[in-house]
Amino acid sequence: QVQLVESGGGLVQPGGSLRLTCTASRSIFDFYVMGWYRQAPGKQRELVATLTTAVTTNYADSVKGRFTISRGNAKNTVYLQMNSLKPDDTAVYYCTGGRFGNDYWGRGTQVTVSS
Repeated sequence: QVQLVESGGGLVQPGGSLRLTCTASRSIFDFYVMGWYRQAPGKQRELVATLTTAVTTNYADSVKGRFTISRGNAKNTVYLQMNSLKPDDTAVYYCTGGRFGNDYWGRGTQVTVSS
């Protein structure tokens, strides 16, 4: 059973930073892609960033230059560094991993950007 757990969400002021961590129940090298999605109230879930085993990254236009996805210090973690946060970034952020045709999801962590 593959499990993904997100952490690091919270309340931050506009312009601030947060780092989200996704902790997997197995090495992230067992996934062909890891990613972060988010869902704001009343909106559809949307892609934020992805990271492949070849260390190729992809970002939504709305977060390019502000967010960075990377491997964590532990072999079963992935980070999402979020800088210059805006109120529009407020959402529940979900970690996802793809492995052998299956997509796995965490339960999400709330990020609120407000003064």
